[in-house]
Amino acid sequence: MEKSNGNKATQIFWSIVSFLRRCLFLVIAVRPIPHHIAFIMDGNRRYAKKRKLKEGDGHRVGFLALMSMLKYCYELGVRYVTIYAFSIDNFKRDPEEVQSLMDLMREKIEGLIKEESIVNRYGIKVHFIGNLKLLSEPVRLAAERAMEATANNSRGVLSICIAYTSTDEIVHAVQESCEEKSDEISVMNASGAGYGLLQLGGNEKEERDNIVKLTDIEKHMYMAVAPDPDILIRTSGETRLSNFLLWQSAHCYLYSPSVLWPEIGFRHFAWAILSFQRSYFYLDRKRKQS
Repeated sequence: MEKSNGNKATQIFWSIVSFLRRCLFLVIAVRPIPHHIAFIMDGNRRYAKKRKLKEGDGHRVGFLALMSMLKYCYELGVRYVTIYAFSIDNFKRDPEEVQSLMDLMREKIEGLIKEESIVNRYGIKVHFIGNLKLLSEPVRLAAERAMEATANNSRGVLSICIAYTSTDEIVHAVQESCEEKSDEISVMNASGAGYGLLQLGGNEKEERDNIVKLTDIEKHMYMAVAPDPDILIRTSGETRLSNFLLWQSAHCYLYSPSVLWPEIGFRHFAWAILSFQRSYFYLDRKRKQS
């Protein structure tokens, strides 16, 4: 009986907390809210060491923090969220640690497919971003199943950067753009429409139209599925981007709380939004000038 009363009291408490949070979001939403927030989830290993936890437990606690951040984002109305889950450089870590992280990722990815998962509760489409060929087959197949299972969700987009670095993304986009442009020129030459295009006597306008442009590269970016981020949050007080969204973050607001990722909470999220709102018109002006 006492246990039942305790559970009911706990439910009432969290219902009140949720109600107050939503009320605060209504106030915050009076001013511009970000369309896209990106997270660098830094400090999981340091958190485990600090709390004397087993190796890998820091990432499990960090996953709970991620679920809270996603809930706050979607309650506020942020449509796009991107997380830096695993860098290509992380493959250089101890093989046992890498395998442990891959197993944890597969477990959590498969959890996204469940009906009661946060992505289905909020109607979120999931994209896995990066050089997915580098992943082990079980993780890659799990990612493909999650993308297929959430393909019809339309209220928001969650991009999970895994086996990703920004330099790899840029190289990939340039290669794809060059191959596409080369194929277009080959088709034109084969049909006779582009005969002599690359000769010295070629039409200058035609030559200019067939060089690789900025829009060609951006079209082939892994992150073409989302607009550029408005806020980039990196925990643990680090101010480095660590090869994450270098192309896309030219005009976003950077926020770096000193807490480790598993320690991030609602107050840090709310402060990031309020800080962004204070800087919004300056950032918007700089974006329009570029």
